[in-house]
Amino acid sequence: MKSAYRLSILAAAAASIGAGFLATSNAQTVETERYRPPEATIYRDAGYRGPAVFIGEEKPNLGLAWPVNSIRVTRGRWELCERTRYRGNCRTVDRDTPMLNNVLRGITVQSMRPAGSGGGGWNPNPPANDQVARGNFAEFHTQPATSNYRVLACTRGSATANCAAQTADNWCRSIGWNGSAREHMETVSGRVYLADVLCVRSGY
Repeated sequence: MKSAYRLSILAAAAASIGAGFLATSNAQTVETERYRPPEATIYRDAGYRGPAVFIGEEKPNLGLAWPVNSIRVTRGRWELCERTRYRGNCRTVDRDTPMLNNVLRGITVQSMRPAGSGGGGWNPNPPANDQVARGNFAEFHTQPATSNYRVLACTRGSATANCAAQTADNWCRSIGWNGSAREHMETVSGRVYLADVLCVRSGY
């Protein structure tokens, strides 16, 4: 239904981006690949021994049956709280710590999150480096973004072409267009994002 219209608008949009986009694409890829989420591993015993739990996102209720004596911080800064939902006494750790407290006691940790999330949650999506070409009836985006972060092609389940098309339609509408005439998917660090989305005014 959209094929002829899509192709004509896409060609015009691609031409308007021209050499400038090609010159920056490699730099954007390198920058995106550098992005990594915070990661840490907590251990029951001092010296990184005993049962361990890997943490790669906010955990409002860890449900631990044992105190935490040591932590390895792979990336980021982490807030460790003694009660669920980040309540009670909390402390921030930003490096490997082989002994968090008295070796016989450890500390009670029932919730944990990247430091500085401020209750709004850490966004696991990488920052977008969107290149935009706008015409009278269409607008081309290399990396669609919401609040400066890339948009997942599908928020639930596996990333499929139909799901990505629906996500792209909704995203284009959110910025004032009628929908998407063309979209692609790009995998970065195991997550699939929208890429090269062509938003149109009508006839998509």
